Amino acid sequence: MPLNRPVALQLYSVRNACERDLYGVLRKVADFGYEGVEFAGFYGHEPADIRRQLDDLGLKAEGTHTGIAQLSDENFAATVEAHKTLDAPYCIVPGLPEDMRNTPAACAETAKKLTELTHKLESHGLRCGFHAHHADLLPLEGGKSAWYLLAAGTPESFIMQYDTANGMSGGADPIKPILDWPGRGASVHLKEWAGAHGAILGEGEIPWKQVLEACESVGGTKWYVIEYEIDEDTDPVSSVGKCLANLRALA
Repeated sequence: MPLNRPVALQLYSVRNACERDLYGVLRKVADFGYEGVEFAGFYGHEPADIRRQLDDLGLKAEGTHTGIAQLSDENFAATVEAHKTLDAPYCIVPGLPEDMRNTPAACAETAKKLTELTHKLESHGLRCGFHAHHADLLPLEGGKSAWYLLAAGTPESFIMQYDTANGMSGGADPIKPILDWPGRGASVHLKEWAGAHGAILGEGEIPWKQVLEACESVGGTKWYVIEYEIDEDTDPVSSVGKCLANLRALA
């Protein structure tokens, strides 16, 4: 099937290069053919300055990974302002402290908090979501995972940002968690799995055509976000270029 959704890069994939030269990385990302980026911090730059760079390069800010502390009452206004400045519609919580997700009761309380944040962010034209890590797919007491419990306890507008490799490392199918929650996958992380993290997309075990079909037919996906995760790669910027080229070839 053709690739029918725009593709962003999660800049955490090239975080060390971003620390050295964020704008140089953005230029390379645009040259590779990415249509957007997802931020995980701003590397010492102001959102207004970043926005000018994105506009000059024809890149969109798909969204951010924003820690739950940055959505506290004292930080909420600044977080909203940054997203509005970047025109980044998705505010995704990338992970949660263990005590907020390691029991069904904790998940129920966290889902209430995430629901409140969803409504607060929606009043500013933004969407809230949660990014899956491997532990979120492991069964808790009662047999259901944190991924399932958080999805069940949050509104349909709350994005369940599945990560294909993180899911597989937690023992999940690479597709079923997308299918289980129709319309909840507005943004999905495409990360390869080859028995461990770190493979170039398309050079591992994930059945990408089926993943893309699930995202577009059931998941309600608006953005694909490539993430590449191998700390010892000496040239991760080139590797994320290969990931996108392989994805386009596979699609």
